[in-house]
Amino acid sequence: MKAPLKGIIDDIKGRAPCYMQDWTKAYGSGARILAPTFYIFFASALPVIAFGEQMSRETDGRLSPVQTLASTAICGIIHSIFGGQPLLILGVAEPTVIMYTYLYEFAKGKSDLGKELYLAWAGWVCVWIAAMLCLLAIFDACSIISRFTRVAGELFGMLIAVLFFQEAIKGLVSEFNIPKDEDKSLVKYEFQWLYTNGLLGTIFTFGVLFSSLKSRKARSWRYGTGGLREFIADYGVPLMVLLWTALSYSVPKKLPLGVPRRLYCKVPWDDDSNYQWAVVQDMGKVPLGYILAALIPAVMIAGLYFFDHSVASQLAQQPEFNLKNPPAYHYDLLLLGIMTLICGLLGIPPSNGVLPQSPMHTKSLAVLKRQLIRKRMIKSAKECIKKQASNSEMYGRMKAVFIEMDTAPPTDGSVNNELKDLKEAVMNGEDGGETKGKFDPEKHIDPYLPVRVNEQRVTNLLQSLLVGIAVAAIPVIKAIPTSVLWGYFAYMAVDSLPGNQFWERFLLLFITPGRRYKVLEGVHASFVETVPFKHIAAFTIFQLVYLLICFGITWIPIAGILFPVPFFLLISIRQYILPKLFQPQHLRELDAAEYEEIAGAPQRNHSLRELEGGAGESQGTEEDFYDAEILDEMTTSRGELKFRTVSFREDRPQGVPREHQSDIARLQSP
Repeated sequence: MKAPLKGIIDDIKGRAPCYMQDWTKAYGSGARILAPTFYIFFASALPVIAFGEQMSRETDGRLSPVQTLASTAICGIIHSIFGGQPLLILGVAEPTVIMYTYLYEFAKGKSDLGKELYLAWAGWVCVWIAAMLCLLAIFDACSIISRFTRVAGELFGMLIAVLFFQEAIKGLVSEFNIPKDEDKSLVKYEFQWLYTNGLLGTIFTFGVLFSSLKSRKARSWRYGTGGLREFIADYGVPLMVLLWTALSYSVPKKLPLGVPRRLYCKVPWDDDSNYQWAVVQDMGKVPLGYILAALIPAVMIAGLYFFDHSVASQLAQQPEFNLKNPPAYHYDLLLLGIMTLICGLLGIPPSNGVLPQSPMHTKSLAVLKRQLIRKRMIKSAKECIKKQASNSEMYGRMKAVFIEMDTAPPTDGSVNNELKDLKEAVMNGEDGGETKGKFDPEKHIDPYLPVRVNEQRVTNLLQSLLVGIAVAAIPVIKAIPTSVLWGYFAYMAVDSLPGNQFWERFLLLFITPGRRYKVLEGVHASFVETVPFKHIAAFTIFQLVYLLICFGITWIPIAGILFPVPFFLLISIRQYILPKLFQPQHLRELDAAEYEEIAGAPQRNHSLRELEGGAGESQGTEEDFYDAEILDEMTTSRGELKFRTVSFREDRPQGVPREHQSDIARLQSP
């Protein structure tokens, strides 16, 4: 452990030289910076609105989307201006909803607190949380982040997905029931109309789910121009929310008011809503015993925020994104403590780093930076071709452009290493190599561009300001059917599964031994080849049991607030128990920490090669080809870069011979 404040001071010294660049680099992108801004705004605002609706139901209206949106906006603005890592997206997350629900259930059952002092007591919980987060930051607790290996991140991600699914199912079922504290004599609650509301809710929920999943894959569609496909892929999910909301108004007019059921929340300027902003006045009315008792849930919530915030920050700045600016874990944790205190005094739930929005933000900026570099490098290559320059001169010009646009000053050795494949493609362009003929920058440059991210603060600030504007747009937001939000919950759960190695190994358990060679033929993780199947199955079953335990804890009344504890126990389990059950080389593959990661060679995109290979076969133009499609092949839906090994199909373009399929299957059989 370092000396107190040493980690915070080092973070400030590391980030201070980058601060002005964090603002100026955004302006070089021009209007293009708006695309990732709106992309992240919708990815942040829609879940927050859904969580606010859930909180409104669970707390009898004490909290609503007004408070969750306000918290996301306030914390987002503060972090985008003063935070150390501006790529980190803050928001009210599902665990916070669970915590505040348990706090409400406890408070309303105590005569000394009740519903009236619920938010005041929650404010004291936030005071304790803020104190503990600041102490953790001061005493360098963030150094433990390196000990959270893949198993912890995968389990936490799967738990979040399961909780999303749970809320989607509970919400859909509630469409067939009468909400509590409602007048059962109303016409809309008669059996036939209640049943109609449930059927419409089912249609809207599954409509949002399937149409959003389809639009997310628009870049691989055969129809439409590249610009249209990219627009649908980037904005399709919010567009589907708007589309199904509009369709909800096309129902017959004979339906009673309130069918289908829509989002209910108080507008910010209502007299009843003003109480939340003055909750600090009631904090003095909380009995001393409950102020001290608030320390108990605060310990659990502080641990959760420490874990959730750190994991989100870690995934937002994975080494594969080639970020040039240093991290700031200690300083950001200190700032999170300050923001938690502010939220508690305002009577709103705190925000922290969220998944999958944070890595999604980094990925969207990587696409933007890639577009800018690609455009300039292609322009320089075309100028060289027009002047009939040699291949070495062409590569030299392209390398100079790359260094010029790469804002961080890299060493010549690092640039040569990153552009090694591009150099080979340019120099061998006339030798019948990978490029199959003369080097064409329009077609051949994309697979060889290193990943670069436009590291800046403007997108985070703008999306936070838009979330703040959404608070004033509550009357418009109230037009969204609640079933549309349940569909979005389900979409977020499904969209978080691809790329989770635990999920991939879980599916592998259901593949019969005679069909496992199919996995080896396609794109696959390296552990499939290096770890025997029985060890893969044992490790996956261990994770599954542990996930069920964590999920089961969330169902325990009041004590469910303890569900972050198992994630911290995983540190000791991973360090002392798992090495006795599995061989070290197998653990390095199945549960690799960042420094242990074994990265295989990525699968080549054969479809692009086939389109570009034959004479006269390539009909694509620069307008129809978008490098975001290339980056999507390299990353998961959460923005994580895939770790892949060379597949059997890459070595044998015509597929695996039938006589060898049984041998391959035996390699992976128990």
